[in-house]
Amino acid sequence: MERICSHCHAVLAQDTEADWCPACGGALVERAVLGDKPPAKPDIDHRGIVLPRRHALGGIITPQ
Repeated sequence: MERICSHCHAVLAQDTEADWCPACGGALVERAVLGDKPPAKPDIDHRGIVLPRRHALGGIITPQ
């Protein structure tokens, strides 16, 4: 299960201890992990939010 903000849809890292979203203050909800296998190593910012994956040539990779 992963925690996601119900307002801004930011995904929080597993080890982040927060009751509210550190980005917008929205409520956090838990959802099943999307996809079959977890990504290699997610990039996490200073607030504990998982950053979107980047393509080698630039741009953000978004799930379909």
